[in-house]
Amino acid sequence: MTSEQSAPRAQHTEVSTAYLRQLDQEREAAMRAASHPGSAFDGAPPALHDLLEARVALGADEMVALMLDLAAHPEVAFEEHRSARAIADHLAAHGIEAQLGVHGLATAVRAEIRGAGADEEGAPTLAILSEYDALPGVGHGCGHNVIAVMGLGAFLALAALAESDPSAVPGRVVFLGTPAEEGHTGKEHMAREGAFEGLDAVVMAHPYGYDLADQTWLGRRTLTVEFHGHTAHASAQPYMGRNALDAANLMYQGVGLMRQQTPPTDRIHAVIREGGERASVIPDHARLDLYVRSQRPQTLRDLSQRVEDVARGAALMAGVGVSVRWDEHPPSLPVRTNEALTGRWVRSQRRRGRDPLPHGVVSPSLAASTDFGNVSYRVPGIHPVIRIAPSEVALHTREFADCAVTEDASAAAADGAYGLAATVLDVLHDPALAAAVTEEFVAAGGAIDVPGFFD
Repeated sequence: MTSEQSAPRAQHTEVSTAYLRQLDQEREAAMRAASHPGSAFDGAPPALHDLLEARVALGADEMVALMLDLAAHPEVAFEEHRSARAIADHLAAHGIEAQLGVHGLATAVRAEIRGAGADEEGAPTLAILSEYDALPGVGHGCGHNVIAVMGLGAFLALAALAESDPSAVPGRVVFLGTPAEEGHTGKEHMAREGAFEGLDAVVMAHPYGYDLADQTWLGRRTLTVEFHGHTAHASAQPYMGRNALDAANLMYQGVGLMRQQTPPTDRIHAVIREGGERASVIPDHARLDLYVRSQRPQTLRDLSQRVEDVARGAALMAGVGVSVRWDEHPPSLPVRTNEALTGRWVRSQRRRGRDPLPHGVVSPSLAASTDFGNVSYRVPGIHPVIRIAPSEVALHTREFADCAVTEDASAAAADGAYGLAATVLDVLHDPALAAAVTEEFVAAGGAIDVPGFFD
């Protein structure tokens, strides 16, 4: 039989949706009964919230235009030159000086507004973050074009409020445009260059298929393992070789078996990138790339050590050498959510007709990673999600990119901008709330040494 007459290609087996359907049923039942408690703090005066909401509405069309423009010109991590410039130009058009290329990254943006008492000792300083990098081949399949205008719209609304009455914004507000979240850790690069020093709290929001006050975000590390053996003729003298591919296979299987003894939200993904070039030669080199994820910094550190032990054990069994390289890019920590801040976000979204669900309503097994986690272990912060798509549309898909340019996305951009600005305004005006934010952060363990945590 010639290659042209070869047998039909086998089809994959059908993927069962039974587990997803079960999750849907459990989520629907929980949604009917769940309600976030909101916030018992006073926050800013209601009249200021009225003015803030009006400012967001005045800038909504401009933000939607930018949201669509970013979607039409997607740029991947560290290459967001046009996107960053567009954001800086919008700030300049409103009379706000923006720094482009700050905190060690050419596509990072920084701007500040100073209200009444901003230079006084102890005056609060909060930051609002935006992201704007896209996915290769997919575009804004994670909705970062929406994130960009939520953060920018919030900052501009507060700037307009402060310009009309400096006492309306009693403190300092920082805008940070943060590049390279997708597959990288741009915020960690910026943090090591001082981006988050001197801040009392940080807020941002992310588009999703639900309105959630808090969702599980896993910490993530990357690992490259290379095995070094000895070549030999695979038929004439196989006993003279040391097979690096055997070690890679042993490690792959070992990781698979280890999953049985890991917490349910731990994740390990691995691919064998290299394993030889010809079947007649014992491979002397093999390489695996792995992602390791876990829900707590401490469990991520423990899981990392276990995976490394598997690599070294596989090398020992195959009689080969091994090199282990962690974190070509800095790792991402899980997100530590500040409930005092979250309560104010929930209040703001209810004002907009949304009702963010509490943590746990959507299964924590539906979890990804974000470099905002690294920020949340330095400074109190929130990273809620806001609905722009049907729940069945997954992040990192072309379908989600389509949802990021719809009327639902435009509405979420305005609602999210108000929510972020309102949360910041509440903290600036309510000393009891500000104290609770700090006390909760300290009680959770305070700031940790992120760069040295895995050493």
